[in-house]
Amino acid sequence: MNTSSVACSQSWSISEESLRRYVHFASESCVQELLMSASNDCGDGWKILLTLDNGVEISKRRSGSLHIFRSRCLLRSVSPQQFITVANAIDGDKQWDPDLVEARYIKDVEDNLSIIRLKFGENSKALFRKREFIVYERRESMEDGTVVVAVASLPKEIAAGLLPKPNNAIRGLLVQSGWVVEKLDDLNSCLVTYVLQLDPAGWLPKCFVNRLNTKLVMIIGNLRKLVQTTPP
Repeated sequence: MNTSSVACSQSWSISEESLRRYVHFASESCVQELLMSASNDCGDGWKILLTLDNGVEISKRRSGSLHIFRSRCLLRSVSPQQFITVANAIDGDKQWDPDLVEARYIKDVEDNLSIIRLKFGENSKALFRKREFIVYERRESMEDGTVVVAVASLPKEIAAGLLPKPNNAIRGLLVQSGWVVEKLDDLNSCLVTYVLQLDPAGWLPKCFVNRLNTKLVMIIGNLRKLVQTTPP
């Protein structure tokens, strides 16, 4: 078998303009899906799983073989921009996600749209152990003051064309994720919604993935502590 033809069939080399168009429209769709998820309380199939003592609410709804998980909390004396600045500081991700080994930019596609590699090491939790994700990140500010950050994986063929997968890593699929931070009438307060649907790929069964996803969205609690102790 010709190994070069196999490698070629698993990766796509596309032009910069084709990449820009794909990521632009895919990220726009992801932004709209995140806004819809943030606007529905208990409707549209969402089921509240638990409400934590710190005010964080965890809910989920089924989508295909995986669930979409949602975490929400109210932050007082924190503006949307202040929260996003901390949550989106790529060098500071390890402060609220200890499983993350490396996060680095691959390229900027537009002013508010980038492609990023997220890498997790051998000591990470089973859901992320020795896995990496090649994702786009879109940052959008709406007219009403709402800030949206949409993050999702590139198709595996496009990702392989941009950055070949290391032999010792599993490339997972971030179906959709991101932040919706809504400005409230109360001065410098915001409602934060974090949405996540993840398929880590590899050997993990779907039921295990869904169970761990519930714990994963609780990172909003870690971010809440970090934001409230970070100077504006």
